[in-house]
Amino acid sequence: MKADLKKLAVDLLPPLMVALVVAFWAFAPADWVKSTWVVIGVSSAITLIVLLLEVPLERHAGWRLNRREFFTDLFYVVLSATVISKATNFLAERPLDSLKQSLGIATPWAEQMPWLLQVALVVFLVEFGQYWMHRLMHNSTPFWLTHAPHHHITQLNAMKGAVGNPIELWLISLSVVALFDLNQSAALAGYSVMGVVSTFAHANVRSNPPLFYSFFFTTIRHHSLHHSVPYEDTRCNYGNSLIVLDRIFGTYKEGEASLVGQDDRRRLSIREQWLFPFMPLVEKFRARKGDRPTAAS
Repeated sequence: MKADLKKLAVDLLPPLMVALVVAFWAFAPADWVKSTWVVIGVSSAITLIVLLLEVPLERHAGWRLNRREFFTDLFYVVLSATVISKATNFLAERPLDSLKQSLGIATPWAEQMPWLLQVALVVFLVEFGQYWMHRLMHNSTPFWLTHAPHHHITQLNAMKGAVGNPIELWLISLSVVALFDLNQSAALAGYSVMGVVSTFAHANVRSNPPLFYSFFFTTIRHHSLHHSVPYEDTRCNYGNSLIVLDRIFGTYKEGEASLVGQDDRRRLSIREQWLFPFMPLVEKFRARKGDRPTAAS
């Protein structure tokens, strides 16, 4: 009985954290909602808490975080929170907002929706775009080349969702939320919900949430299967946070994987991850250069 209660408590960790971040933004003072530092603090706290949970609640010993993985992952977490975030704002969100203003687009109905529905709308809008972008990346070679470095990771943990080629990290961050008039706290709550779900979906934590959560939200079981070693096995469970989209569009697959990676499961360095999309062109150039006749011939 005690063991069952302990397991239930562990399994309820993801939905409990989702509820906590929603409650935080629902009751946050206006100054906090407007503070970039509070947003960064909430995001950092989510990652840190789940990372700490990996110690007593380890799912797979082979995914255990070591010094090298920690500092590589930390680099990407900081990159995503700074450079990628700024690039998304400058190259996507601001132009969309300007387009909205110039065309006179207004969605007052969105801001008049109940607060929780606004949170749900943000999650849906972001995830719907990410689902199709993610699916494209697995079914189109040019896009796969940007996404493949994320699949060359050989273990999963709370920070791994931020690891990948910068082009892919930017593409997957795009959304149309800027076109909608929404309460800022609801938007932040939506992003925090996705942060919790995605972090747990990459985490080395033996939490298997009940059906009321796992039917709608992505879990480590769903996402570990997406990171399977055979390439064909990765073409499923595309939802970063909403696995229900896979259920709707026929790409859901049941199962779990403990071995993750691609090809020969060789871990790529940061340099290799950044150069990966361009390597076919580099190899083609090298081949042509090698075929050129020398002066002596």
